[in-house]
Amino acid sequence: MARPPEPAVAGPSVRRALLRPLLWSWGIGLLAAVIGAYWLARTSANVAFDRGLQDEVSALAAKVTWSDRGPLLDLSRQAMEIVTWDRDDRNGYAMVDVEGNTLAGDSHVPVPNARLRQAGFAQPRLFDAEFDGEPVRGAVFSLKSPMLDRSVSVIVVETKNKRTVLMRDLQLSIVLPALALGAVTFAMIGWGIRRGLQPLRDVATEVSLRDAQDWRPLPLQNVPREAVPLIERINSLLANVESSVQLQRRFVADAAHQLRTPVAGIRVLAQNLAEELAAAPGDQASWRPMLAQLERSTDRLSRLIGQLLSLARSETALSMDGEHQTMDLVPLLRESAEPLVLQALRQGRSIVLEAPEAPVPARAHPIWLGEVVNNLLDNALRYGGPRVTLRVAPRAEGGAVVEVEDDGPGVPADQLSRLFEPFWRGERADLRNDGGTGLGLTIAREVVLRLGGRIDAASRPDVAGLRFTITLAA
Repeated sequence: MARPPEPAVAGPSVRRALLRPLLWSWGIGLLAAVIGAYWLARTSANVAFDRGLQDEVSALAAKVTWSDRGPLLDLSRQAMEIVTWDRDDRNGYAMVDVEGNTLAGDSHVPVPNARLRQAGFAQPRLFDAEFDGEPVRGAVFSLKSPMLDRSVSVIVVETKNKRTVLMRDLQLSIVLPALALGAVTFAMIGWGIRRGLQPLRDVATEVSLRDAQDWRPLPLQNVPREAVPLIERINSLLANVESSVQLQRRFVADAAHQLRTPVAGIRVLAQNLAEELAAAPGDQASWRPMLAQLERSTDRLSRLIGQLLSLARSETALSMDGEHQTMDLVPLLRESAEPLVLQALRQGRSIVLEAPEAPVPARAHPIWLGEVVNNLLDNALRYGGPRVTLRVAPRAEGGAVVEVEDDGPGVPADQLSRLFEPFWRGERADLRNDGGTGLGLTIAREVVLRLGGRIDAASRPDVAGLRFTITLAA
C-alpha cells in the first residue's frame, strides 16, 4: 500500500510572532504602570491628608492659652465635635506636657517620642502609630509659653481608611484605562494583522480549489509586498512543473506512437510465419506453441501501447472544462458496453445494464466517459465471474452514479488502494497471461477526476465481488 503522507510541521503563525513581543512589551509597561500608580496614589494621598493633619494641628495649637494655672485648650463643644467626628475615619486629639502626660483631649491618643515632640516646635511633625489597635497617622505641634518656662505638644491622629480608599481609586483610575486601552490595542492589531494576511489566505483558498493539473500562475494582486517574492517563486515552480509534465506527456505519446508501427509489423510477420509453416511439411508440434506465445505477446504489447496513448490523450483532452458537457448517460453507457456485451456472450457470460427509463443527466465527456466504462467492463470480464452488472442512477442532489459490479473473487481489502496504480495487477502479476496492461483502471481514475467526479472501489464481503462506483456532478 502507498505510504501515508507525513504530517506537516508548521511553524509559529505570523500573528503570534508579531503579537508575542507586543504582549511582552505591554505586560512590562502594565507592570510599570501598576507600580507607578501605587507609588503615585500613595504619595498623593499621603501628601493631601498629611497637609490636612498639619493644618488641623496648627489650628488646635492656636487655641492654646496660657494662664497662671498653666496651659488651656480653649475649644467650644461644636469645635470639639468637628475635630473628632468623621464618617469614615476615627479621629482623636490631645494636649500633653513635656513628660507626655495628657492635659486635655483623649488620653488614649498615642504620644510620639520626646525627640519628635522637641522637633515639632518649628513646624508640625508627622508620625505613624496605633490608636486602640488601628493604624493611624498623626501630627504633633509643640508650643512654648512666652512668659512661663513651660511647653506643651498638641497631637492630632486619624485612621487611614480614607487614605486607602483614595489610593485604591487612584490606582484603578490608572490601571483600568491601561487594561482597556491594551485590550483595544491588541484587538485592533490582531484585526489589522488578519486583514493584512487575508490576501495570502485568498491565495491558499484558490490553490485548494484548483484542479491538480491547473498550473496557472497565482495572482499577485493585493498580496503583501513582503510575500511577493514567495508567490513569484511558487509561480516559477508551477511553470517548471507544467513544462516537465508536458514534456513527459509528449515523450509518452511520441514513444507509444512510434512503437505502434514496428509492433504492428511484428504481428503481421508472426501471422505470415505461422501461415508459411502451416503449409510446410513436417512436425508442427514444436513451433506452434512458440508462435502462439509470440502472437499473444504482440497483442499485449499492442494493447499496452494503445493504453499509453489513451492515457496521454486523456490528460490533454480533459485539461479544459470546455470539453465537458451535461448529457444523458444512458445512451452513452449502452453504446460503450455493446462491444463488450458481444464478447461476454461468446465467453458464455453476461453483462446486464440496469438503468431507469427517464434520462440521467450528468456532466461528462462524450468520448472519455465511454473509455472509462469500457475499461471497467474489460477489467470485470478479465478478473470477474460469469455475471457483470452496469448500473446508472440519478443522485438526489444532481448528477449521477455509475456502478460496474462483478461476482468474481474480488480483491483483498489491503490491496484496494493500489487498484488505480499504474501497471499494478495484483500479486505475481508477472505469472498471469490474461492480456491486461495494468493501465485501464489508472486511465479510468484519471478521466473521472478530470471530469470533476470521484471513483471508489469496494470488494468482498461488502459486495458480491468487486464493484467500482463513479460519482459525477450535475
